[in-house]
Amino acid sequence: MSVFIENKTFKKQDFTNKQLKKGEYYNCSFENCNFFDSDISNIVFTDCEFRICNLSLCNLTKTAFHNVKFKDCKMTGLDFEVCNQIGVKMTFENCILNQSVFFNTILKHTSFKDSQFIESDFTSANLQHSIFENCRLDGAVFYNTNLEYVDFRSSQNFIIDIENNRIKKAKFSQENIVGLLAKYDIEIT
Repeated sequence: MSVFIENKTFKKQDFTNKQLKKGEYYNCSFENCNFFDSDISNIVFTDCEFRICNLSLCNLTKTAFHNVKFKDCKMTGLDFEVCNQIGVKMTFENCILNQSVFFNTILKHTSFKDSQFIESDFTSANLQHSIFENCRLDGAVFYNTNLEYVDFRSSQNFIIDIENNRIKKAKFSQENIVGLLAKYDIEIT
């Protein structure tokens, strides 16, 4: 049975044994909740916020995120490729998204702030006009990715092959330009 829940705050809930009910959640807050390895598939979140939550290894099949904010969350091993891609809009602040998959996702105008994406996969994603502000991208994969107008100026440890990605008008700082030239095995002093 599908539910519609509006303007509700969920605090310190453990959804690892008792699953979140399937349905639509509108203008809801999830604070300090544990979703580790939970099934949140086929749920629609609209104008919701997740704060200090553990969403690692969740099943996101056909999950819809419309204007959803994640702050101070642990989100390792998530597969955003299987989400409902229609109208997806998310922001991330101080989150850990290591080993997450963004393959073929549409995340235009997304704000990624103070977050980690170590060994995450952005292959074939559309990230146009997004901002990676002070993010760690060690081992993150960018291949056939649309990075037009993306701002990487304050991010670290990325390697982006300029021949295999679209980077028109992307922004980089002098300090992180080495990540664009790594494939050429040259020394920059």
